[in-house]
Amino acid sequence: MITDSYTELYGVFGDPVSHSLSPVMHSRAFAHIGYNAAYLAFRIKDIAAAVSAIKTLGMKGVSVTIPHKVSIMPHLDALDGMARRIGAVNTVINRDGVLTGYNSDWIGAVKALSEKTDIRGKSAVIIGAGGAARAIGFGMVAENAKVTIVNRSADKGGRLAKDLGVEFCPLSDIKNLGCQILINTTPIGMTPNTESTPVPKAYLKKEMLVMDIVYNPLKTRLLKDAEQSGCTVADGLSMFVYQGAFQFELWTGKNAPIEVMRDAATEFFR
Repeated sequence: MITDSYTELYGVFGDPVSHSLSPVMHSRAFAHIGYNAAYLAFRIKDIAAAVSAIKTLGMKGVSVTIPHKVSIMPHLDALDGMARRIGAVNTVINRDGVLTGYNSDWIGAVKALSEKTDIRGKSAVIIGAGGAARAIGFGMVAENAKVTIVNRSADKGGRLAKDLGVEFCPLSDIKNLGCQILINTTPIGMTPNTESTPVPKAYLKKEMLVMDIVYNPLKTRLLKDAEQSGCTVADGLSMFVYQGAFQFELWTGKNAPIEVMRDAATEFFR
């Protein structure tokens, strides 16, 4: 689309940010519905200055990625209830100079999983204890799943489990823990370490649904092992697209062209 003086500005704040698929996905979605907007990637060191720039430049909204999802919170004017509970923000909207933070990571994960199964009442193991695990954990608990946090570090994993009001299990003991849904929220298996996996193949059972939030590569070693074991799988791209769809609808007030967004992200890998 041709930009002009009426073009609205959006972007993603992160460091690093050159790997982000968000500009590709959101730019394609804006163009598809004829929305006069530009979406750019901004490598941000000083998050306080960046938040000030949102107001100064009249930016309509931003996505927030590592390492700013927590540090941005004190600089915003308001927080959505779920973002406050999770303790992290990945989406900001500017409403007449009032900046409100949201978290769509949990929405993306729940929608991606719900495409494959009914989450309610299912036993779910979440591997990891970082920001993504926290967001997905809160989302799964809200959907009445029976969650267990599994992590190498008992201290960090135990704290997250306590915050969620769920059980904790050390990663070394996962072989003794069954589940219906397995979610990897760690970077294990991400490019370039594509032969790594957070759990041994023997742990995977055909009745499981296995999701890996890593989307580079699209099919991680964990997902390959899961497919070979007869499991249902969900890749990280679905979660990424659904969390982006929430952002798009929050910013524009329009229905997100989800398939267009998915195609744009998939073409990036091709």
